[in-house]
Formats: sequence, C-alpha cells, structure tokens
Amino acid sequence: AEPNEAEQGATRPLDFSTYLMSLGTSALVQMGEAPDPTSGDAVPCDLASARQTIDLLALLEAKTQGNRSAKEDALLRGLLRDLRVRWVRAAQRNRC
Repeated sequence: AEPNEAEQGATRPLDFSTYLMSLGTSALVQMGEAPDPTSGDAVPCDLASARQTIDLLALLEAKTQGNRSAKEDALLRGLLRDLRVRWVRAAQRNRC
C-alpha cells in the first residue's frame, strides 16, 4: 500500500519553503478560506489571527533579506501578496 498524505509529509524534509507554505495555509484557514488540514472541517474565521500570521511572514521576509534563494524569495513575496489581498477582501466583506 502507498503511504497516505500524513505519512508522506512526515518523511519530507522540512525546509524554508515548506515552513512558509505551512504559515500561508494557517492564514488561509484562519480567514475561513480553507478547511482545517487535519480534520477537513470548516474553521470559524478569525481575521486577527490571520493578520498576525501574515505579519509573521512579513517579519520573516525582513529578517531573512539577503539570505533567501530566488525561489524562496519569489514564493514569499507571492504568498504575502496573495494573503494580503485575501485578508483585505475578507475584512471588506465583514466575513468574520
């Protein structure tokens, strides 16, 4: 039998890009844009927590300046841009 997704995730090496994607997924879940990755259940929207996670990504962007690969840099910038747009839209719609 092939390993399930959780088993595959456990064997993947943790790197900076994986960490960034994990934080991005957390922000999406906090905004109600994605289900809980472990249960698949909908999660109540929490814009304050989502903003904090986005701010953490921005802090990582500032603190790792000059130490990221081009791929990591593009990932982080794109992730921040996307999450900020989604957050503003959610706040404007008063989704939470």
